Amino acid sequence: MADFLLPDLGEGLTEAEIISWLVEIGDTVAIDQPVVEVETAKAVVEVPSPYSGVVTARHGVAGETLSVGSVLLSVGSSEDAEKGFAEPGIVVPAPSGPVDEGSGNVLIGYGTSSAPRRRRGRGRVKQEATAGAPKIEVASAKPAVISPLVRRLAKDNGIDLTVVRGSGPGGVVRRCDVEQAMTKPVAATTGERRIPLKGLRKTVADKLSASRREIPEATVWVDVDATELMAARAALDGVSLLALFARFAVLGLRKFPELNSRVEGDEIVVLDDVHMGFAAQTERGLVVPVVRDANKLTTAGLSAALADRTSAAREGKLGPAELTGGTFTVNNYGVFGVDGSAAIINHPEAAILGLGRIIDRPWVVDGQLAVRKITELTLAFDHRVCDGATAGGFLRFVADCVESPIRALADL
Repeated sequence: MADFLLPDLGEGLTEAEIISWLVEIGDTVAIDQPVVEVETAKAVVEVPSPYSGVVTARHGVAGETLSVGSVLLSVGSSEDAEKGFAEPGIVVPAPSGPVDEGSGNVLIGYGTSSAPRRRRGRGRVKQEATAGAPKIEVASAKPAVISPLVRRLAKDNGIDLTVVRGSGPGGVVRRCDVEQAMTKPVAATTGERRIPLKGLRKTVADKLSASRREIPEATVWVDVDATELMAARAALDGVSLLALFARFAVLGLRKFPELNSRVEGDEIVVLDDVHMGFAAQTERGLVVPVVRDANKLTTAGLSAALADRTSAAREGKLGPAELTGGTFTVNNYGVFGVDGSAAIINHPEAAILGLGRIIDRPWVVDGQLAVRKITELTLAFDHRVCDGATAGGFLRFVADCVESPIRALADL
């Protein structure tokens, strides 16, 4: 029997939530075969098995959060399979061959060993096969729930399993217990709904809190005529509006490098390379993918990189390394139908540049009133790294690029 521990998924992550199992109890798995999909604070990833053999136990259900180093999966030989049970009523068939020794380092900090490891549980119910009736052992943590269906039923109906009294052996929570809890008028009397602050939501909350605690930020903004920008976007086939905006930000950082920096202790660290972060809305919430070395890309290359990162983010395929390490962030607020925002800086960066919606407004051109495409640019910056003159100079430069994009791109 070999116990496979949840590996270190990198970037200092300490836990992961099980999204779905890709194997069933009794399945025969091969080395490096994906066995479970988990969500970390950074991304959704498939975790491969370092062993081959038969799955004798799954230590956790969908929606459960496990710490790095916790037992995730047990894989055994035919003898182990005859003795191992992970869920009551499921008999595990024997595998076709013995357990393999392992595949080595598949993920960061992820090793295998032939030495057996002691199982550890997180509030799950374990059943041991005996000569007589099955013996159910309930771990000390609660709630004790056998079926993933029961957990899903509770989650879908907003039932907190920690307060449900189980009617099963050893206090196991059954489907009937959850259904009974659903009939109680708890929501009607309290008028509230609780959402766990975990995973991506918790990571975002922690970064925003750190930003507010540590960064004395200020915001500047300016209205800009974006008529020529929209014309340039139409002329440059395949180049997105966000790519043009990001390109202008890169050009601005060449002239005002203080904004591509971070504060470390009593020092301001000014960075040579621009790793451009950009806000992307996904089903998991707001994420900030990073295009590394954006200052070394052409406008077309930057557009392609942004499109690739956006697609991968929405599909949940970005790894932790692609969601960290940014030095400057751009955000297109206009997609939400708003004019602007006093954004919170993505800690530990020094600034975030925003683009509002582009709409028709009256505007004076050469002394005459005309209808033009107008937008608002906003810049939130860390006042420790520069003063208002630098921030204002940067924003004015980007505004000039928006108003005369062809000339700005021609100067490259």
